[in-house]
Amino acid sequence: MSRLSIEASTPLCLLQDAGRFGVRHLGVTQGGAADWLSMSWANWMLGNALDAAVVEITLGGFTVVAEEDCVLALAGADLGARIDGQPVASWRFFSLRRGQVLSLTQPVLGARAYLAAPGGFDAPAVLGSRATVVREELGGLDGQGRALDRGEQLSYCGLATCRPMPHSRIPDFQQQAPLDLILGAQNGAFSGRSLFDAFNTAWTLDSRADRMGIRLLGTPLEYQGSAMISEGIPLGAVQVPPDGQPIVLLNDRQTIGGYPRLGALTPLALARLAQCLPGAQVRLRPVVQEVAHWQQVQYLRSLQGS
Repeated sequence: MSRLSIEASTPLCLLQDAGRFGVRHLGVTQGGAADWLSMSWANWMLGNALDAAVVEITLGGFTVVAEEDCVLALAGADLGARIDGQPVASWRFFSLRRGQVLSLTQPVLGARAYLAAPGGFDAPAVLGSRATVVREELGGLDGQGRALDRGEQLSYCGLATCRPMPHSRIPDFQQQAPLDLILGAQNGAFSGRSLFDAFNTAWTLDSRADRMGIRLLGTPLEYQGSAMISEGIPLGAVQVPPDGQPIVLLNDRQTIGGYPRLGALTPLALARLAQCLPGAQVRLRPVVQEVAHWQQVQYLRSLQGS
């Protein structure tokens, strides 16, 4: 068993995996990595299962010390990572010698970085997952939903099969994010002008954002339908409350809600959104479910076959 000792952390540094499924009928949300693509690639570079437990580091502030010589992988945002003060790029695997310090300080490009270790980080599985959901007190190192804290240790046990990240697969976080949205739910009950505005104007990400959801600021959307009864909410649902400003619901969302929905973002769009900082602009792009499903299947096949 190998270990990393945590020297610095924040409430936004969490142990995550692909999330827990088959439990939403119990009122339990799925959790899991907000940028599942970066999590998958971090694991892929070490030969892990793509859904092995990783550390999700949001906005930096995370430092670990190697207790033994080791190989780790980093994917996702550039958070100013350094090894003993020397810069280390994201989207690569790297070695740490015993006693060396890895630190991620602040956002340079993107919002969330994912740190993987051989075999995945060890923690008890709760309802089939190690994903941390603080609100529900589930997952994490002790299974009680706590963020990672200074003085704790990250344990792992596995052999790395190191593979370099294909350069063509590294996403460009500098470009404005086009977010594909599967139409559905109550989209037909919005005014025609609102539907035009939804897909033909830019939306600004509000600072009111967390792992439950991200509010979009722009021209208010007008819902003309009748009052709703609360219903189940999928990952990526775009709800529109009475003020007309959409909210994209993320991994730690509630399981039901009563606001009308334009539809839901695709998994690929959600991964891209997870790397956008407050103040960034995004555009919604309508797509039918069949196209979104085909895109998802093609990407997963290419990831598994790379």
